[in-house]
Amino acid sequence: MKKTILLSIILFFIGFVDVEAQCAMCRAVLESEEGQQTAKGINNGIVYLMAIPYILVGAVGVAVFRMLKK
Repeated sequence: MKKTILLSIILFFIGFVDVEAQCAMCRAVLESEEGQQTAKGINNGIVYLMAIPYILVGAVGVAVFRMLKK
């Protein structure tokens, strides 16, 4: 059972792909910049903010699963 959970977690983190997650206004402002460094930073921040709720829900789900299994 622990091997399955560990494998699932590893596959979950390996499965991340580089995504573009910006609103239309942010994209228009950031595309005009030279070097695109700010755009990449904003993009990464949006992706991290999006991932946190999924991680929290997963942690709560694992905790509930463990409590119900006992």
